[in-house]
Amino acid sequence: MASQGEAHPYVPHDLKLPGFVPLFLSQSEIVGVYGISSVLVVVFMWIFSGFVPKLSKTDRVLMCWWIFTGLTHMVLEGYFVFTPDFYQKTSPVYLAEVWKEYSKGDSRYVGRDAAVVSVEGVTAVIEGPACLLAVYAIATKKAYRHVLQLSICLGQLYGTAIYFITALLEGDNFSTSPFYYYAYYVFANHFWVWIPSLIVIHCWKKICAAVRVHEQKTKTR
Repeated sequence: MASQGEAHPYVPHDLKLPGFVPLFLSQSEIVGVYGISSVLVVVFMWIFSGFVPKLSKTDRVLMCWWIFTGLTHMVLEGYFVFTPDFYQKTSPVYLAEVWKEYSKGDSRYVGRDAAVVSVEGVTAVIEGPACLLAVYAIATKKAYRHVLQLSICLGQLYGTAIYFITALLEGDNFSTSPFYYYAYYVFANHFWVWIPSLIVIHCWKKICAAVRVHEQKTKTR
């Protein structure tokens, strides 16, 4: 078992992490559990959405995305926000292990950078529940579903922009190696750039079409 107070692997090397406890789980174990859990959640939602009448494949895919990203925000990021001492855990708590591993790609997490904590806090507390509401809104065909999805996506894109921009302004030197930089910092986050962008376009078109129909009906009265 790893002992407390060992030197940490993060950058910068003089980062103060009192009581740091090294990882208990391997990278493959951490990534594997997250990957399998994510697949199970998506598969469950895809099957469940199949029982919802008159739901398009696009809406079913959107439900899968929203349940995945919503649970990621609330469970994974929520744990980070409300557990500042995760790197001091003396037993293999999975969520703590995730953030100790991810911090190899961005040490601002283990270092509790104010900008990162703020962005993740808003994401976990506001955007996470909103994502689950989007699942419900799509399934029940609520009138606000497109506006809601558009709003969440804009929030995600804004948060992602702040995440990357603040890193650049602070020197963009928070990863232990190029592998972790591209695998964790770049690859793991790029989904929250292009997927919300596509959803914004989709919802924008739906909202504009609805407004045109409404205006045409108004003119004919």
